[in-house]
Amino acid sequence: MYAIVTIAGQQMKVTENQSVIVHRLNANEGDKVEFKDVLLLENGGKAQIGSPIINGAKVSATVVSHLKGDKVIVFKKKRRKGYQKSNGHRQQFTKIQINGISA
Repeated sequence: MYAIVTIAGQQMKVTENQSVIVHRLNANEGDKVEFKDVLLLENGGKAQIGSPIINGAKVSATVVSHLKGDKVIVFKKKRRKGYQKSNGHRQQFTKIQINGISA
């Protein structure tokens, strides 16, 4: 059984007992969260497709931890002008554990 669900603006294929890293959620570690934007639900070879979402379907998950991604260096330069600018960025993520999928 799997589902395609919208989590933090991204569509993801999830199954039960799966760990997923998503964009930062406004929840503390150990909190239980539910996602109701289920786009597709597959159970035993039968697919249920929403238009755009399936009413009554939800995915429940637990927040495991908050973490940061790899550092991305942004370097700007204009040749022969003496202009150089360096900037860095680390995206913040949340690791969640999928507990159950219900329709």
